[in-house]
Amino acid sequence: MSFIKLEVRPQPSRAFALASPLIALVITVVIGIIMFALLGKDPVKGLQVFFYEPIKNAYAWSELSVKATPLILIALGLAVCFRSNVWNIGAEGQFVVGALAAGWVAMQAGPGTGRWIVVAVLVAGMLGGMVWSGIVALLRDRFNANEILVSLMLVYVADMLLSWLVYGPWKDPNGYNFPQTITFDAVTKIPRLFDGLRANAGSLIALAAVGLLWVFMFRTYRGFAMQVGGLAPAAARYAGFSSRTALWTALLISGALAGLAGGLEAAGPLGQLTPYVPAGYGFAAIIVAFVGRLHPVGMVFSALLMSMFYIGGELAQSRLGLPKALTGVFQGLLLFSLLACDTLIHYRIRWGREQSA
Repeated sequence: MSFIKLEVRPQPSRAFALASPLIALVITVVIGIIMFALLGKDPVKGLQVFFYEPIKNAYAWSELSVKATPLILIALGLAVCFRSNVWNIGAEGQFVVGALAAGWVAMQAGPGTGRWIVVAVLVAGMLGGMVWSGIVALLRDRFNANEILVSLMLVYVADMLLSWLVYGPWKDPNGYNFPQTITFDAVTKIPRLFDGLRANAGSLIALAAVGLLWVFMFRTYRGFAMQVGGLAPAAARYAGFSSRTALWTALLISGALAGLAGGLEAAGPLGQLTPYVPAGYGFAAIIVAFVGRLHPVGMVFSALLMSMFYIGGELAQSRLGLPKALTGVFQGLLLFSLLACDTLIHYRIRWGREQSA
């Protein structure tokens, strides 16, 4: 009887490890070409809407930055968790609660409110995300609850909380019965970088967060302690590093960045709260984090790529008549291809035949 077995490679190739995301992208493109052909669409046009249209001019780059900003921020927080061996899968819920907290502050603006309220809006978003991730940390710390399940279930709680507020207490009385809050006052909006384009200061905040997180993870004692705790818990305990501190630090940083992304989204492109605040950024950022190799700079490029998939999916729907779910298909293909490449980098496939008795 024949069998297939995976054997650990004595020395994985460093070059292939670095090139793995690019190889995964090439595989995704090849599968995409086959998929377009099977759907009866021109593969060239299909690839054009996914990889050329999102970057063809200044307006396209502006829209790309709007999509990439929340992905970068959320992925940065998730990278802190994953490097610390804390599996926060509920960034989507922290994003939503951050948007709710930021939206509440924005709705307090009046005729005499100054531009300082933008800072309060973003701080509220961060605090909202921290509270939501703090619930996960508390249950894991006190009751040893599984953070994967707790954080994931809290996503649905956050979605229900959002729906209750926009259908009930926060519903705009002059909104023709639509489930939405009032439109936020102009003074609460995130400043735009260029006239006529939607790119705003959130992009600069995201890039600043990239630099700060790089310093924290690779140039500070606390960041080193967290990474050691994630890679080798026994060694971390021997060195006196606190796993409890690492748990709380990782989840609070992750929640703060996801909440900040929610606040930037609510006070930026959206301008109000609706049931459609959840856009899947929290789940897509998991792919962004791993494609970017959990490195702050790498995640910038993977966030731009994922944003191209978002925009390409919308264009494929309007121009080629393809379903919007194609965005998720490309995201899944990229992650699946990356996991396959990483597996083959660390393992070799061995074919054999069992000896008969």
